[in-house]
Amino acid sequence: MRKSKPKKRIILPDPKYNDVLVTKFINNLMLKGKKNVAFKIFYDALDVVGQKSEENALDVFKKALSNVTPQVEVKSRRIGGATFQIPSEIRPERKMSYAMKNMILFARKRNEKSMSNKLAGEILSAYKEEGGAFKKKEDTHRMAEANKAFSHFRF
Repeated sequence: MRKSKPKKRIILPDPKYNDVLVTKFINNLMLKGKKNVAFKIFYDALDVVGQKSEENALDVFKKALSNVTPQVEVKSRRIGGATFQIPSEIRPERKMSYAMKNMILFARKRNEKSMSNKLAGEILSAYKEEGGAFKKKEDTHRMAEANKAFSHFRF
């Protein structure tokens, strides 16, 4: 937009846990506008997480999300005929959305029966600092570390 920044939309907290972060995650999980299905998948996944771990399921989810949240990312920039991967910090909102999208992406790729079981498995593996989403974060950090020499090209 040329004139002004768009207004931030207010996201209401979810009905069960009364948490805005859960609503954001469910909005990312939702396909084709089927929010009730996304709510059911998420709540069933947290029930499974609660059964498999001794701690509170919501705390496990938040810790898992913070474990897969990257601090830096690499952006491609073309300078003098060569393309460099330039590491840069990520805004806090983008960090969270990146973490949520990665967790959902790798949960969908898992080999389990239902989506709620897949999501529960990914949450538990992220909590233990393993699994696809955590590996993606580690790879991103490793790539940023390898290309640290090009950080002076930041734009």
